[in-house]
This record gives sequence, structure tokens and C-alpha cells, in this order.
Amino acid sequence: MKYVATWWERSGGSFNDYEAAQKRVLEVFQSWKMPESLTFHQFVVRVGEFGGYAVIETDEPADIHRLSSAFAVFQFRVEPVMDVMDAVAAEVDAIGWRDSLSGS
Repeated sequence: MKYVATWWERSGGSFNDYEAAQKRVLEVFQSWKMPESLTFHQFVVRVGEFGGYAVIETDEPADIHRLSSAFAVFQFRVEPVMDVMDAVAAEVDAIGWRDSLSGS
């Protein structure tokens, strides 16, 4: 299954707290061992912000939860997604089924 993960920095206290959080997240990131179950198709940051987006594929959603838990300085939103052509095929099938109910 594919997921789009969005993350952004949590609201902090003072600028000292914010700067300390930036240093800590970089320290954690440098030591992080990515689970083999996660395939990153895209991994980008928003320019001028401390956050970004990733398109991740995995059959182990707990590993995405582990990832978001390790980087507690961020808030995460993770949404399941699918390729457009797969979605179109499912929609065509559903519409065909629905139209078969019309009695025509």
C-alpha cells in the first residue's frame, strides 16, 4: 500500500526551544535506521520550512507509525493513496456495477 506522509514542526516554546528541537531532530535523523519494509518513492521538504512530504510504500503500516513516533518533534498526517490508473479501473468497475442495478 502507498501512503502520502506530510509533516510539520510542532508548535514550540521559545526560539531556544525551537533551535534545540532542530538540532535534536537532525541528530535523530542521522542515527535512524530505516526499516527495510519502507520504500520511499518521493522524500521532499518544503522550501523555507521545517517539514515536507513523502510517498511511501509498505505492507507494514506499523513501520510508518514507528517512523512518526521516532521523530516526535514533528506532527504527521499519513494518508493511504493509490495510483491513478488503479483508481480509474476500480471506478469503472463500480460504475458498471451501479449501472447494472438500474434495470436497463
